[in-house]
This record gives sequence, C-alpha cells and structure tokens, in this order.
Amino acid sequence: METKSDSAVPTIADVARRAGVSTATVSRCLNDPSKVQPATREKVQEAVRALGYTPNFGARALVAKRTNTVGAVIPTMDNAIFARGLQAFQEALHEQGVTLLVASAQYQPDFEEEQIRTLLARGADGLLLIGYERGPEIYAELQRRGVATVVAWAFDPNSPLTSVGFDNRKAMKALAGAVVARGHRHIGVISAVTASNDRARDRVSGIKEVLAEEGLPVSNLRIIETNYAIESGRYAAAELLSHTPRPTAIMCGNDVLAAGAIREVRRMGYRVPEDISVTGFDDIELAEICEPPLTTVHVPHRQMGHRAALALLQMIREGQAAPSIELKTELRVRDSLGPCPTS
Repeated sequence: METKSDSAVPTIADVARRAGVSTATVSRCLNDPSKVQPATREKVQEAVRALGYTPNFGARALVAKRTNTVGAVIPTMDNAIFARGLQAFQEALHEQGVTLLVASAQYQPDFEEEQIRTLLARGADGLLLIGYERGPEIYAELQRRGVATVVAWAFDPNSPLTSVGFDNRKAMKALAGAVVARGHRHIGVISAVTASNDRARDRVSGIKEVLAEEGLPVSNLRIIETNYAIESGRYAAAELLSHTPRPTAIMCGNDVLAAGAIREVRRMGYRVPEDISVTGFDDIELAEICEPPLTTVHVPHRQMGHRAALALLQMIREGQAAPSIELKTELRVRDSLGPCPTS
C-alpha cells in the first residue's frame, strides 16, 4: 500500500509561495493576525485552505513558549446560561489566532479541579474560570505555573484575582427590591446549591438583605436548593407551594429554574402573576419566550465574554495581572411579576 511521503505535506514555504509573501509574513498571520493587513491575511488564509496546510503547533509552542491555546471551565453545558458569553469569548480569541478549549465541571468542585489540571497539562496559556469558589491549592498551582487566569460571572473588588464580571449580590438585591416594592412579603427562593457556588450564595444574600432592610422576618423566606434544570424548577415550585402560608412570589436563581417554576405554578391551577409572581436571573432567550414573559436580571453576557478575552490575552502577553472590570446588570421587568394578591 502506498503512503503519502513527507514531501507531499505542505510547508510554510509552500504557503508563502502561493500567497506571494514571505514566510515571516505567513508566520505573523498565523501567530498574531492583528499585525497583518486584512488583504494580506486573506491571501495567506486562502493559500492555507487551498494547500490544506496545518501549522506544527508543537514546534511553534517550543519556540514561542506558548501554545496559543486558552482553556475555559464552565459549570455546565446542559443549558444556555453560559452560551452567549462563551461565544463572544471565543470570537475575541479567534481574532487573535488563539484556540479555545472548553471543559464542563457539572457543578462538582473536584471535577472542576481535574479539568483545570488537564487544561494545564495540555499547555493552556490562560484560563477562564466561573466564579471564585475553589480551593486555595488550585490557585497556588496556577500562580506557581504562571498561568494567566480571569474570573467571570462574578465580581469582588477585594479579590486579588483579575475579574470581568458583575456583583451577584447587588444584582439580585435590585430584583428583590422590585418584588418587595410590589407588596410581596412571603417569598420562596429556588437556588442552586450554595455550598460550592459563590454566585448562587451571593444571590440569596441579596434577597435576605432586602428583607432585613425592610424589617421583614427571615422566616418569611423559604429556600430550596437544587440543580439548574427546568424539571428541578418544577419540583421545587411544587414543594414551595405545599407550605402554608404559600409564597406570593417565587424568586429563582436563573431563568431555567424560573421557566420550570412557571410551568408548575400554572399546572397547579395558579395564575402568573395574578396569584403568584415568578422571577429569574440572566435574561437568556428563554426569558422572553416564557408565558408570561419573565421578569429577570439582564446580564451583559456578550460584553463580559469579549472583555474577559481581551483581559486574558493582555495578561498572557504582558505577564502580569490586568485590572478587574465590574459590569452593570439591569432589571428586565416583564409580565411574570405583579402586585401581591390582596387575598
């Protein structure tokens, strides 16, 4: 059987000849495309496509001491919570010739650490992590290896870690204020497990702070912790509505849980929002197509992903921490939130 000889494998010199440029220009186009004129970049890319050229990333990494690869460890791929932000993150990396590797931790701290170490073993130049909640050992390892790290979907001005995100406590506090302002005093909460999730914990804290500031007893707040899934929202809503007094508003840790809660509330014969109001968090596409449309907190996912990528690239190239960036969230008041029923 004949095999393809090494001489048939296209080289960087072949790409340069076809594109009519130097090998140095081809190298710049592949390693740092922002420094190449668009017309030249297109000629090189056309030559790469036509020849089927594949760069030798191992050799490049040895020379540059970089792999041009970035890793992201997200809690879940089961729903669209992280999709918009991660898409913008990847787009910004791609513009700079950087490849993204994504791993899912399934909201399991031990599995997240395993995924982080796997990405480090594969030579990731930097990492995007979601929230701050993980053991000090993994942070020490990242620092020891000199791996650039950016935290997203959270913001803590007191943390030494570079963050591009938002204050979950403050964001949920604004939503809880809107709920209480409409007369609701008995509130149910459907949250993610807070023990290993700082974002979920901060969102619950925001609700508790509003009740305390309004002089309402914490006993008026009933909290169920569960995993992020529509069915979990359904089961948790049924549990909340089985208690007396039943809540007049159910605040959910994200839009996925809220969609499940609305479905169950209506299945049990209650009207939303005339009998029971339901709120979410994130403002993913699901929030607008719910019936009724969901009151929620709008998170600037795409802006967060884009700016996190730029911060991470800056850290990789400069070898030092970038400034943290706090992004603003906004209330999206829609039809699922109404006044507290009078009887």
